Amino acid sequence: MTSTIDGRAAVAPATGTVTVLPVTEGERPVGAWLVGPGTAVYRPVVDVTQLAGVALAVAGLAAAAVAVVATANRQRPEIGAVTMGPGGWVSVKRAGLPPLRSGTPRPWWARVLRAHRLVPRH
Repeated sequence: MTSTIDGRAAVAPATGTVTVLPVTEGERPVGAWLVGPGTAVYRPVVDVTQLAGVALAVAGLAAAAVAVVATANRQRPEIGAVTMGPGGWVSVKRAGLPPLRSGTPRPWWARVLRAHRLVPRH
């Protein structure tokens, strides 16, 4: 005679019977004893709810770790916010003077206005 719990078989001699004794913790089943003539086998029960909760917690921690790594590795902008200043002038925050290109002279109006190109530094 063969009895199965959770897909696992417990084999008892053909002359005897197998008794299944459930083991619970409060209302929740945690396993079962398969008792037969001359043998007793304990089979634990897989708690699907607890397993799903652990899988959800691990997925949440992995998502949080990916978000932290992505935030830490993002590139900061080369210059800060570009806003309109008083009188229509452009205001650029946290921007230093970019290096001038060697060999190309600045136009006369750029020297008069003290204007510099807005090019990102690589």
